[in-house]
Amino acid sequence: MIEYLLTSCLILLTFIYGIVRFRVRKSEMKSKCVDSPPPYPNWSIEKTRPLPYRPFKWGPNYFVTMGISRLDLNDWIELDNQWTKYHQHKLDRLQGERASRLCKTSPQALDAAKETIQLLSQYLVHRYPSLFRFVFNENQQKQIEIKATGEIYPIDSSDPLKYASLLIEDDLALMMKNENDGQYYLKAGSIVLPGFWRLEDKFEMSLSQIHLSGDVPQFKEKLQNSMDKYFQKMTPDNPIVRYNYFIQTDGKLPWSSSIGAEDIFGIGWQNAQPNPSIHDIHLRFERQTLRRLPETDAILFTIRPYLIPVTELADEPSIPGRLASAIRSWPDDVAQYKGRTVYQNILLDYLDQKHQQQLQQGLQIDNQNSYPY
Repeated sequence: MIEYLLTSCLILLTFIYGIVRFRVRKSEMKSKCVDSPPPYPNWSIEKTRPLPYRPFKWGPNYFVTMGISRLDLNDWIELDNQWTKYHQHKLDRLQGERASRLCKTSPQALDAAKETIQLLSQYLVHRYPSLFRFVFNENQQKQIEIKATGEIYPIDSSDPLKYASLLIEDDLALMMKNENDGQYYLKAGSIVLPGFWRLEDKFEMSLSQIHLSGDVPQFKEKLQNSMDKYFQKMTPDNPIVRYNYFIQTDGKLPWSSSIGAEDIFGIGWQNAQPNPSIHDIHLRFERQTLRRLPETDAILFTIRPYLIPVTELADEPSIPGRLASAIRSWPDDVAQYKGRTVYQNILLDYLDQKHQQQLQQGLQIDNQNSYPY
C-alpha cells in the first residue's frame, strides 16, 4: 500500500513538474519576443526614404525557392516617408464600399488578431516614438495615437486587424493550424493594398490551396513540402523575411486595374493590353515577414508592397541590365505567371538601351549584387 502511494505521488509530482516547466518555457519564449525595440535612428516621416530593395538577380539561372532569411525583430516593421500616402489609401478603402471584403477575421482568429495589434502597437510606440504614443480613454483603456494625424485607435476591439493595418504600410494576414489535418489556414486578414489578389478569394483556404489556386509556378514540385514542414517547426523566436517581385503595367498601388477591375470574375493577365507605354510599367515588389505569435501560435504575415516606375529604376547604376537579365531568366511557367508577353517587347528594349548607355558611360557591372539590394 505504501509503495502504491509513493508511486502515485511520484507520478503526480512528475505531472505537476511538467506543467510548471511548460509554463516557464512559454514565459521564456514570450520574453524573447517582447516588442520593445530601440528607436529607429533619426527616423522622419518627411525625410526617411524607403530602403532600396531590388529583389531580382542576374540571370541566366532562375531558382524557385522559399527565399527566406532570418529577421531581426528590431527591424520587424519598416516605415518611411511613404507612410502618409499608404495611410490615405488604406483610410479611403477601409471606409469605402469594399471595406468588408478587404478586412476579415474568423471567430477562431479573433484572439490572434488581438495579439497582433498588442504586439504591433507595443513595437511601434518604441520603434517610432515620433509618430506613435499610447493614450488612455475615459475608462482607462489603452489606445494608440498617430501623432501626425491625431487619429486614435483602440487596442482592444472587435476588428483588431483593421486598426492594426492603419498604423503601418503593410497588409496583414493570419494563418492558423487546423488540428484535424495539421494544415495552416488563412483565418484573418487586412489585405488593403494587394495589387493582384483578393482576400475574399483565399479566405479560409489552406496554405497549399492558396498557392495551388493561384497557379504559383512549381509550388507542388519544389515548395509545398518544405513550406509545410517549415510552418510546423517555426517558433516565436525565429521570425523570417522574404521578398518577391512582379511587373505591373499601371501605377495603381491598391489594385492593378490592368489585369481587370477588382470586382470582376476573371481577373488575370489575359485582360491586360499588350505593349503598354514604358511610362505605365512599374516594378512591384513585396517585403514579407513571418512570425509565430507566442500566445496564440498563429503565424502572422506582414506584407509591405512597393511600386516604382521603371523609368525611375533605370537611372540606378546596373539596375536596368540586372532587371532585363532577371526577366529573361524566367522559365516559361514563371513568365506566364508574371505576364511577360504583355510587356516584354517594350520593357526589355528600354532596359537594354539604358544598360548600354550606362556601359558607354564607363559603368563597371558587378554581377554579384548583395540580395535583396
